[in-house]
Amino acid sequence: MDGETTQHPKTAALRRASLSRRTSETEISLAVTLDGTGQAEVATGVGFFDHMLTALARHALLDLTIAAKGDLHIDDHHTTEDVGIVLGQAVRQALGDKRGIRRYGHAVVPMDEALAEAAIDISGRPFLAWSVPFQRPKIGSFDTELVEEFFRAFAFNAGVTLHVTLKAGTNAHHVAEACFKALARALRMAVEPDPRAGGAIPSTKGSLEG
Repeated sequence: MDGETTQHPKTAALRRASLSRRTSETEISLAVTLDGTGQAEVATGVGFFDHMLTALARHALLDLTIAAKGDLHIDDHHTTEDVGIVLGQAVRQALGDKRGIRRYGHAVVPMDEALAEAAIDISGRPFLAWSVPFQRPKIGSFDTELVEEFFRAFAFNAGVTLHVTLKAGTNAHHVAEACFKALARALRMAVEPDPRAGGAIPSTKGSLEG
């Protein structure tokens, strides 16, 4: 693993990180800018997953570049999980010591008949509470169980507590998209600089490293 993180001493406008990861199963290069405009260049070889990651970037206002090659001749599992791992690590690096952020974020997002809720705490304590049933096993060729795998990999490697709950929904595409967009909106809120916080770390412990 190699990575580069850039932070500006006086502004959060340059909070970004670039990482690469290579295993026998996947090869991933990723760059994220937290204070972006929602631009995404995503190529994982998994069409539906690319669609979800593009929506995530757009609604979180992240600038996101991902190039992934994986053992798709087996299935999409390793690629989906490993992208979650690297994205989580990149977000964690880009946040630095987390000074001045809001820390908490929450969003409820409708997608036609689907309604998903995401709540996030950039706590340094990784945890995923997942309550999202899918009524069918695939969206096209994409296994719906991989949505949870991505969210878990992201949460544990970003060092965040993340709760995702489906309030309503039957269409698997809508359910997955509502979850990704809810995460995006909650993450956008949580990483935003809090104008009332100054440069303080939002914790009575003085640290958000677990």
